[in-house]
Amino acid sequence: MDQELKHRFDDDEITFRDLLKEIWASKLLLCGLVAVCTLAGAALSFAMDKEYEASVVLLPVTDDSTGRGGGLSALASQYSGLASLAGISLLGGGASGKKDEAIAVLQSELLTERYIRDNNLLPVLYAKKWDPGTQKWWVTDPQKIPTLWKANRDFRKIRSIVDDKKSNMVVLKITWKDPKQAAQWANDLVRITNSYLRDKAIQEAERNITYLNEQASKTNVVEAQKSIFSLLETEINKEMLARGREEYALKVVDPAFVPEKPSSAGLVLLALLGFGLGCTGAVLVAFGRLVFRA
Repeated sequence: MDQELKHRFDDDEITFRDLLKEIWASKLLLCGLVAVCTLAGAALSFAMDKEYEASVVLLPVTDDSTGRGGGLSALASQYSGLASLAGISLLGGGASGKKDEAIAVLQSELLTERYIRDNNLLPVLYAKKWDPGTQKWWVTDPQKIPTLWKANRDFRKIRSIVDDKKSNMVVLKITWKDPKQAAQWANDLVRITNSYLRDKAIQEAERNITYLNEQASKTNVVEAQKSIFSLLETEINKEMLARGREEYALKVVDPAFVPEKPSSAGLVLLALLGFGLGCTGAVLVAFGRLVFRA
């Protein structure tokens, strides 16, 4: 066999049969390599923190009940001057614009930072750096102490949003090592997003109503009063609907529930990955031995 291999190597040829023979000749060494890689993959699954994914399925509210479309569109050309002075948008951004606004607020730094601060999540997000006994950080270097700014950036890895254009559904996903916290954070972020947008709409309507009432008291012209009262009625309706609707911008179709199984790679998957890498490494080692022997 050695003479045959030397003859092949002299011709710079290594056949598949040669490779199989080398694998068989080194089977104990190569099997050991595969076993080590498989065990390493399995051990990695125990060393890694398990992660759980909680999801909220949302349907953006796209009707014109906020008073930005429908009847207001018919008033646009007639009352656009007065409305622009008051800062009232008659045409609005449409369903697509409202949906984009809701998604933007849902993942905004403003609300994320506020949620982290209000719920004191820094010790939770950076538990390895926090001493619960002394209620202080283990680290003393100011550059390594977690801040709201750092947490806001890192939260992007925890939160993800999927916008399905076909179904118009939006899915908010929170991936975290604690399943209960993952579900709570997902539901809370939707809630505070709706609250923020609802409060914003109410404040805008109140400001517009105040302005329109002031203008109505300054004129006795019938046509001007009609214009003002039409706009005023719309703003009152918008405020009323905002106050009466809890799910102002995002309707929850399916809330987040506590996941029971981790979404991260498990024991079997990592063991199979290690087995595959071990087999690949075994083939490369056998080939390398052939080349070196040549």
